[in-house]
Amino acid sequence: MSEIDEILAQIPLPSLAAQLGVDERTAEAAVRSALPALVGGLQSNAASPDGAASLAGAIEQHPATLFDGGLDLGGLDLDDGAKILGHIFGGGTDQVAQQVDADMGAQLGGVPEGAAGLGGGSGSLVSRLLPMLAPIVMAFLAKRLQGGGGPTSSAPSSGGGLQDMLGSILGGLGGR
Repeated sequence: MSEIDEILAQIPLPSLAAQLGVDERTAEAAVRSALPALVGGLQSNAASPDGAASLAGAIEQHPATLFDGGLDLGGLDLDDGAKILGHIFGGGTDQVAQQVDADMGAQLGGVPEGAAGLGGGSGSLVSRLLPMLAPIVMAFLAKRLQGGGGPTSSAPSSGGGLQDMLGSILGGLGGR
């Protein structure tokens, strides 16, 4: 099982789909399309020593226990998610959401934009999903850093260690 699949397995898709107002297939496609963008943005941030140290500090602030007892989507801090996105993408979150929307449409078999809740802007499906996924990804990384077997367990603040862990997550996407 890839690490993306591990993250996805923790997310209650029926609840997520209901919150987003879409079917489960669309919710899963949205998550599978959005996760690489989030992880890739984190990997870019970890490329510099300052970025890696900042990311390591941020990861430590997110509870690895978020998944314990099942993930409660209602308990996610969406304001925190928006802050995380601001740190990852700067002012480019809307552009990332538009690209993820396009990727998701392709994953759903060329569904025209707008046909499944897609579309640009702050009200798009992906724009509503990203602040939910950001704290989930941070908690997943925290769990890995706290002994979950990730390559950074010995040096969590090193840029190479974080980049290796994030790269391994992205590397699992080859067969999607």
